[in-house]
Amino acid sequence: MIQAPTDARLTLCGSLSLHTSSLGAAMHLAGYRALGLPFTYLPFKVMDLAGAITGMRALGIRGFGISMPYKQTVLPLLDAVSPLAAAIGAVNTVVNDDGHLTGHNTDAPGAVRAFEEVQPLSGARVLILGAGGAARALAHGFTERGARVTIANRDRAKAAALAAATGARAAAGLDEANRAGNYDAVVNATSMGMGDINAASPIPEAALHPGLLVMDIVYKPIETELVRAARQKGARVIHGGRMLLHQAARQFELYTGKDAPLEAMESALLAQIGPADSSP
Repeated sequence: MIQAPTDARLTLCGSLSLHTSSLGAAMHLAGYRALGLPFTYLPFKVMDLAGAITGMRALGIRGFGISMPYKQTVLPLLDAVSPLAAAIGAVNTVVNDDGHLTGHNTDAPGAVRAFEEVQPLSGARVLILGAGGAARALAHGFTERGARVTIANRDRAKAAALAAATGARAAAGLDEANRAGNYDAVVNATSMGMGDINAASPIPEAALHPGLLVMDIVYKPIETELVRAARQKGARVIHGGRMLLHQAARQFELYTGKDAPLEAMESALLAQIGPADSSP
C-alpha cells in the first residue's frame, strides 16, 4: 500500500497513463533519494485526462510524465509547448510553474544523449526503422544534431511525411534494413523485439557487422534479439534502457532544476527490467 506523504513540504510528481508502470517511479524516487530532495513520485491510472490536468493545476503538482495514448491529446490542455515538442507533435512531460503548464518532449533529447554516449550525431548516416511516435522524436532530435537520417517504414507514405517534416530521406520500405551496412548506425524504433508482440529482430543478422552502431529502443526485454545478434557480430550496441534512462533524467532535471544522478537512476531501472550489459 502506498503511504500518502505527510510532510507538507514534499513536492509531488508522477505520471498519467492508461496502464501504470513502476519504471518511472523507480528512477525518479532513486534520484530524489540520491540528492536528498524533498520530492516524491506517484503513477496514476487515468481515464479522464482533462480532469487530471485540472487537478494538476488545483493541487500544485509539479510534474507529470505523459504516456500513450495521451501524448497528443494533452496538447490543447496546456498553456505552452516547447518548440521541440510542438515540432514532434507530442508531449511526454508536463511541468507546472505556479499554475502555468508547459509541455515538453524528453524522448528526443533522451535518444540523443543515449546515442552520443557512443558517437557524435553530426554527420552520421543513421537509418531509423519506423515512423510512429518514437521514430518522430528520434528523427527530429537526430536531424537537429546534424545527422543524415533515412526513415524506413512499412508504410512508405508515413516515412515520406516524416522525412519531409525533418529534412530526412525516406527509404522505399523496411527492406532497407537489409542494407544496414550502408549506414554508420541503425535504430529500431518499431515494436519488433518486444517479447509480448514480436520477438524477432527487424534487421537480418547478415546485415550486421563490426563497426556498425545498433540502437534498439525496445527495453522489454532489454536483451532483444537485435541486441544479442549485434553483440555477437561485433557491432557497437545501445540497448533500450539507455534512452529510457536519459528521457527520465531530462524529466528529473525539468522538475527539480538539478542534474540527474544517472548512476542511481540506472541502478533502479535495471533492478526493474533485469540485468544487462549496461555499457552503451
